[in-house]
Amino acid sequence: MLLIVGTVPDETFPLTLGPALLDGADMIVNGVRVPVNRGTPALVGAVLAACQVLGPLPVETALVGDIGTGKGSRQLYEHLSRELPGMAPTTLAFHYLQPDVDWHNKVLFAVEEMEKRPVLVADAGFMYAAKMSGQAQSYDLFTPDVGELSFLADETAPHPFYTRGFILHQDNNVPDLIARAHEHRNGARHLLVKGSVDYMVADGEITGQVSKPAAEAMEAMGGTGDTLTGIVCALIESGKSIPKACRIAARVNRMAGVAARPTPASQVMDLILQIPKALARVMADPDYQ
Repeated sequence: MLLIVGTVPDETFPLTLGPALLDGADMIVNGVRVPVNRGTPALVGAVLAACQVLGPLPVETALVGDIGTGKGSRQLYEHLSRELPGMAPTTLAFHYLQPDVDWHNKVLFAVEEMEKRPVLVADAGFMYAAKMSGQAQSYDLFTPDVGELSFLADETAPHPFYTRGFILHQDNNVPDLIARAHEHRNGARHLLVKGSVDYMVADGEITGQVSKPAAEAMEAMGGTGDTLTGIVCALIESGKSIPKACRIAARVNRMAGVAARPTPASQVMDLILQIPKALARVMADPDYQ
């Protein structure tokens, strides 16, 4: 089972657990309808789109509303710290939650109490909390963009707000940022770095790059990093190794973006609709076997 943990930008959205389905441009969980525009709903939408090709994977969600106050995130943290030991996900993806080191550690302790340890994937706020707690190397995969990678690479920054300026300005020097994050043990075992070039990293070493196809307008479309994380999570749950899943996902996300013919006004759902066709093509390509 792939368990996706995250938040919805609606403070009235209750703690909601269960499988999700896509209905037009919305995600529905336990009868609650949420627009798929960006954030965790976009990640879930990408997973469900990938399942159209990979097959009906067992996918569950643990979601709560949070508009940045942290109230919903703390509620979800508390639930996970109590319930995870009795759950059995094979892949556990943490996404947008307000970074909280104490609660993060309680959740990680709960993971360690599970009968079988799942593959741990973290992005966005939970990845921040993992680095802030000094527990980054407990994770199997982080999926940072270059800005997030800069925070991972700054060994002195206790919070993303305090990432040092000279590091933030190294956007064109991603390999050095990767090496720095690994040197200071602030990266997971694997990284999928999202950007104009997507980098696949294992134990601090760059193992691959994907830069084509490219749609410039994707840079202005919010949520494309969330869809990339969703695709890689679905591939891992389907049985692909992490390096192979990262390489396939990077290619698929780019192909889906180009096929969506994006403009600055495009929505991430336009890309999600193209994921099944793009994934089928890449899975049939001998170079990605």
